[in-house]
Amino acid sequence: IPVGGAPCSSGDKVHRTCVFSSCRWSSAPSLPTSFLHSSKMSEVENTFRKFAIYGDTSASGNDMTGKNFSKMCKECGVMDGKAVTSTDIDIVFNKVKTKGARTITFAEFQQAMKELCGKRFKGKSPEEALQAVYGLIEGKEPGSMGATKATKVGGVERLTDTSKYTGSHKERFDESGKGKGLAGRQDLTDNSGYVGAYKGAGTYDQKH
Repeated sequence: IPVGGAPCSSGDKVHRTCVFSSCRWSSAPSLPTSFLHSSKMSEVENTFRKFAIYGDTSASGNDMTGKNFSKMCKECGVMDGKAVTSTDIDIVFNKVKTKGARTITFAEFQQAMKELCGKRFKGKSPEEALQAVYGLIEGKEPGSMGATKATKVGGVERLTDTSKYTGSHKERFDESGKGKGLAGRQDLTDNSGYVGAYKGAGTYDQKH
């Protein structure tokens, strides 16, 4: 019972729960709003906006296309290919978007996450599943937004290894891998009297 107040009573749509001498209103069976308005939620919205403008410099970030929604779900791990597939993503997107629209707002995105969280995290309560899904999303950004790094794996590293070059390409680099410049690209006139590319050039006078 609240201090100086009347006992709590329950209504048809909204009920009050008495906690430590004060009444807290909660709408059943919706999810707790405390989490939805937390700092974590603002991180989720930042992620939403980053993916919303991906590939479109003129986008406002307030709504997201189905293509970008699918990219976001895939890169953040909401779509795992097992519990949640690309088909599930498409179905939910079309379910929550406004009829005739091609994009979803952040509010519709939140509804989509409520639809998907139960499939992605089976066995968890709706609240726990939703928090787990948002935990996958917060702080993320589209994969190709970061600086491009040169790859050094597979065939690329082999192609840049000058020690493995053969033929005329081999003559363009010295033993250390440094390019010889013009001397490595053109046949310079050799008036020494030796056959071209003869390795023993200049050694006769030293022996005799």
